[in-house]
Amino acid sequence: MLEEEKITNLKKELIEYTALVEGMIVKSVKGLQERDKKILLEVSEEDEAKANDLEIKLEEICTTIIAQHQPKGKSLRTLLMSLKINNDLERMADYAVKIVESSFFLIERTQVKPYIDLPKLAEITINMVKDSITSFVNEDVLLAQDVCKRDNRADNLSDQILSDLKEYMASDSATIERSLSLLRVAGSLERIADLSTNICEDVIYMVEGKVIKHHTTNT
Repeated sequence: MLEEEKITNLKKELIEYTALVEGMIVKSVKGLQERDKKILLEVSEEDEAKANDLEIKLEEICTTIIAQHQPKGKSLRTLLMSLKINNDLERMADYAVKIVESSFFLIERTQVKPYIDLPKLAEITINMVKDSITSFVNEDVLLAQDVCKRDNRADNLSDQILSDLKEYMASDSATIERSLSLLRVAGSLERIADLSTNICEDVIYMVEGKVIKHHTTNT
């Protein structure tokens, strides 16, 4: 029973970490859209430190439970997956900071093009992050499968952004540096979506024992 309580508390910590990472992504994109340096600084100067602390805390919780209780079966799989998710969330936080770094450059310069597809990509990505952790906590295979399918939409939007910016760079070389910064923002969002998909693929394996790597659920 004590082991189950500790795993329940671990999941609560993962939810808290996810909420912080979600907020970092939201603020990084909002800071870019609103050209708000204060919002961007919150991510790079405050949230990043909190994310690092939570990542260390969660790793310690997992390793302590494993060492003290030597869990087996489902409990062990849950703990090992929690460690992987913890690492994935840390990477997502890093990508949010990369968005901030590109945004600092972009907000000081004239906007290349209206932000149409980028906010859509951000919204899809943020919801994928949230739902990937929900699918893990609730062992919800249907939700995990739905998140995997959404990855196609994220990829399509990222491809559209790339296509549009290629046209701008080809027609006006002065836009190249700004366009490349925007591509880095889109690329970071796409990587976050990919990490969310990876989590959901692992959830499906954890619950059903089915390996669906390489996005076989999307076909």
